[in-house]
Amino acid sequence: MAWFEFLPEGAIPLHGLLTVLGLLVYILGSHALNQRRHPSAAIAWVMSILLLPEIGVPLYLMFGTRKLPKAARRPVVAVEADYPDEAGAPGWMQRLAAAMAMPPAAGYRALHVHQDGSQARLALFALIDSARERLEISTFILGRDAFGDALLERLAVRAQAGVRVRLLVDGVGSLMAGRRDFEKIRRQGIEVTQFAPPLRSPFQWPLRGRTNLRNHRKLVVADRQRVWSGGRNLADQYFEGSAVTPAWIDLSFDAEGQLAAQAAELFEHDWNFACRPSQAWLERGSEHQWQKGAASRPLAQWLPSGPDYADDTVHTALMTGVFRAQRQIFAVTPYLVPDESLLAALVLAARRGVQVDIIVPARSNHRLADIARNRAMRDLARAGARVWLSPSMVHAKAVVIDDSMALVGSVNLDSRSLFLNYELMAVFYAPAEIARFRDWLKQQCVNTKPYVASEPGLVRYMLEGLVTWTAFQL
Repeated sequence: MAWFEFLPEGAIPLHGLLTVLGLLVYILGSHALNQRRHPSAAIAWVMSILLLPEIGVPLYLMFGTRKLPKAARRPVVAVEADYPDEAGAPGWMQRLAAAMAMPPAAGYRALHVHQDGSQARLALFALIDSARERLEISTFILGRDAFGDALLERLAVRAQAGVRVRLLVDGVGSLMAGRRDFEKIRRQGIEVTQFAPPLRSPFQWPLRGRTNLRNHRKLVVADRQRVWSGGRNLADQYFEGSAVTPAWIDLSFDAEGQLAAQAAELFEHDWNFACRPSQAWLERGSEHQWQKGAASRPLAQWLPSGPDYADDTVHTALMTGVFRAQRQIFAVTPYLVPDESLLAALVLAARRGVQVDIIVPARSNHRLADIARNRAMRDLARAGARVWLSPSMVHAKAVVIDDSMALVGSVNLDSRSLFLNYELMAVFYAPAEIARFRDWLKQQCVNTKPYVASEPGLVRYMLEGLVTWTAFQL
């Protein structure tokens, strides 16, 4: 017999009490921590608390916060009145980036766009072998497979040669790939830590309420001089595959110069945060003041996003770029579940004559994403956009807008990636480099088939909405 059955008639039952308390926690927490949410996400949380408070309230306490308090309280960044267009770096993007406390555009040289997994593997291992003083690696997944073993062997060799090697692996990602013996890795001289390991109690961990915030950034930096980045996790399927795991289509690049030094600084923030969350989570925010100085040409720019920045940086840059597009928007993503505002921007771009092309896998590795994406694909197709279905699993993430910019990195076009995860994109401005990424996208269209929209039945339509609500908004 439940305790509330002994209460006097008319007393508030436990269900109602939980509902009221849950709504109070949601309202006060959202306002006190400045947790801005899209309307669909806000409705999802409120409905969860109203209908199932016994489940919705604990879920909100564990997963409900998406921005760090320090990021929400950051001071306004002074923005220069005039940013000239230099080496293909549009002034509007420089002003926007400065307003969001992004790193300034930086010079680079020797950019290599990896055409396939074999090139990406050779470039990654060459960069690792070149390290003489320090080597930083950040990944969501470290495979418990042949590729992961080969990578760790190389890292151990560099560590034994006196190089300081640091490996940052996301806590959930390390479980998805099969957890490795991190103590064994440490005995080889490699410093390794997990970002937000999920096995700790969310009520004890200093970042309680942020259990679902994952570090999806991919970076390898050698001596602050050379950087390897993109969308690839460090496992077999993201490179050449294996006898049991076919290779996925993915995109990565490497470069040298000032861009690499900035990447090392970004890694340093994430490393300190993962190692000392109880001290760093209030210190870590977008208050970092990047110095804008002379940079060599051509120029590129890091665009990190996540709870450590007050703004939804990549989403904001994409929205602005899509609205400014004049001729073409060319994108590739494994999961096409954009929020309503980004979808509306893409639809409007297609309707006003911009050629919108998006490559997705015919069937991805996430069934829920394949169900949820159909609404967006139908809206895009009706507006005149072209969605291309690849027979292979596509894991690449890139958006090319006219000849003004190419964004390449870890961000999927879904709400979790755009609003919750720690992510990282590189924005290239030089027309020649933009053309190289566009050519890579065109190559991926060779064996694709065009998506043809069809009207769903009532059950299918409701299922799509339910999956979008539960899997991509909370």
